[in-house]
Amino acid sequence: MSSILVTGGSGFIGSALVIALLKDGHSVRVLDDNSRGAPRRLKEVAKDIEFIAGDIRDPALVARAVRGMDEVNHLAFVNGTEFFYSAPELVLDVGVKGMVNVIDACRSEGVGSLVLASSSEVYQTPPQIPTDEHAPLLVPDPTNPRYSYGGGKIISELMIINYGRKFFDRVLIFRPHNVYGPDMGFEHVIPQFSLRLKGLAAKHPAGKLPFELQSDGSQTRSFCHVDDLISGVMVMRAKGEHLGIYHVGTTEEITIADLARRVAAHVGREIELIPGPAPQGGTERRCPDIAKLGKLGYSPLVPLAAGLPATVDWYWAHAELAPRA
Repeated sequence: MSSILVTGGSGFIGSALVIALLKDGHSVRVLDDNSRGAPRRLKEVAKDIEFIAGDIRDPALVARAVRGMDEVNHLAFVNGTEFFYSAPELVLDVGVKGMVNVIDACRSEGVGSLVLASSSEVYQTPPQIPTDEHAPLLVPDPTNPRYSYGGGKIISELMIINYGRKFFDRVLIFRPHNVYGPDMGFEHVIPQFSLRLKGLAAKHPAGKLPFELQSDGSQTRSFCHVDDLISGVMVMRAKGEHLGIYHVGTTEEITIADLARRVAAHVGREIELIPGPAPQGGTERRCPDIAKLGKLGYSPLVPLAAGLPATVDWYWAHAELAPRA
């Protein structure tokens, strides 16, 4: 089995991947500064991993973390739509410097296998739905801070592919699509809907709850449970081709309005949807074509109806962990 470094390994997806790699028999080292991650996510495997605390932007630290590894899985990035708008310079600083440091460290330490977590945000407004891996990557407006994240992921993909041709034995890229699950962070739609409903329910013990939306709620997403995401990544790692790019997600498309109704129904309340202004640069529809990874054996098993209740329950039970304004 391999020795594998996971950058961003205490993050939501990173920690789930760490656990899966350990179960697969690998030796795992984690690099994270816990600025977005949380040690609690790795509590059950803390004795089974080596943890290096530090910033992905520190080249000497990254080189030390890569040393002695057979493979690097690079997930360290600043995620969360709130941060795209509030701290775009940080998003790009972490994303671009982190990718440069990981590539340089792999080359200097002789590591030939590199896996990158990209994002569905690289498409912004996909030209077709479902969207396959050949859709053009796009930054439609560099002055819009939202595109700091998608732009950083595009830069990362360009770097890993072009360095991969000459300097790596195996490079793989996966593009997750709206991954969710318990303890996924607080800057995403499902946690925000869950906690807003909790607050509204406390203020209004009876009757319909007034629930504000960004835009009219007609936008669609295809939510992929973290267990399915990790299943897809493990299939890709086992069977993916060098320089291959793979979507990981589900084809179950749902409107944001319907998502809000489902969250409310789970907690036994009805809501009155109140349309609001749309965020600049938002995507109207997002649903991946997963046929490429499906040919390798990937098949998502957790529909939203099965995965959403436990996610909402987790946020209602852990509302005190939410960052304070």
